[in-house]
Amino acid sequence: MKLTRTAVLAAIAAASLALTACGGSSQPESTAAGAEESESVTLMLNWYPYGEHAAFYYGVEQGIFKKHGIDLTIKAGQGSTKTVQATGQGQMDFGWADTPAVLANVDKGVKVKSLGVYLQTTPSAVQVFTDSGIKTVADLKGKTIAMSAGDAPSVTFPLFLKAAGLAETDVKQQNLDAAGKVAAVLSNKVDGLIGFAHDQGPTIAAKSGKAMTYLRYSDEGINFYSNGLISSDDYLAKNPALAKEMMAAVSESFSAAIADPEAAAKSMEGKDPQVPAQAVVLEQWTETIKLLNTSATKGKNPGINDSADWAATIKTLSGAGLIGEGSDASKYFDSQYQPK
Repeated sequence: MKLTRTAVLAAIAAASLALTACGGSSQPESTAAGAEESESVTLMLNWYPYGEHAAFYYGVEQGIFKKHGIDLTIKAGQGSTKTVQATGQGQMDFGWADTPAVLANVDKGVKVKSLGVYLQTTPSAVQVFTDSGIKTVADLKGKTIAMSAGDAPSVTFPLFLKAAGLAETDVKQQNLDAAGKVAAVLSNKVDGLIGFAHDQGPTIAAKSGKAMTYLRYSDEGINFYSNGLISSDDYLAKNPALAKEMMAAVSESFSAAIADPEAAAKSMEGKDPQVPAQAVVLEQWTETIKLLNTSATKGKNPGINDSADWAATIKTLSGAGLIGEGSDASKYFDSQYQPK
């Protein structure tokens, strides 16, 4: 059985008589080697639980986090910006947040770091009913699309249109919140919405009984990192070993959930009143799996990042005006916590 972090530290202490406490645990670091002990850890999601988060719940169910010495509590979020700020303020040990929000908040002085991005292909897309007649980006000309001002898909929408040969003025944009966008599409008040294809799309399809078409930003060559694991600079400084175990546990949980999507989706059942119906959760998770790699990381463990992908993300987001220009990835990302 894998030794927990505390047990490993205790063994080192016995050999060297120089124990260094990690993780902020109130328990003395003197447990005999082989004893089982877990550290209580909190994780705030980017939003209310939906299919993308299945790996976390499955990892808890399968004992993966426990194996890494972590007693994980998963908390719902209300947007990546709030998650980043709560993590930076020490209200949460770790956060699961959209990389554009992480970068923008770091630029504003929030002291967090990305430990690794898991959704490496952006889920940003224009989502329309398949029977709408909109089949290509060119078909959006003259149409009305719901968006949420300030979020990454909306901020980078002009880049997407430009890449497809359209001007921003070719498409009418209606500013609505997340729930309002979905409602507007369902009531045919708009022709589609801008958002995450693995989130809203399956929800709308289930509620309407109609198929959805996704005009993905990545298909037009516009790609940037999306959701990943973050923690505060302060927490990382105090708990480096625990942070490495957390990244390893998350990566292992994602691999396990990829191997058995149905079981991963089922692990979310009854965990939160906001969790969608099982069929929707499964479709959301299945769509999430498609986003976990780029060509540079294909075949590698979930959460392993590539320096060129980070550079491309920064270039794209600075080009959209979401972050400043000229920043190096090390300002936002600490590679020492990458899973093996």
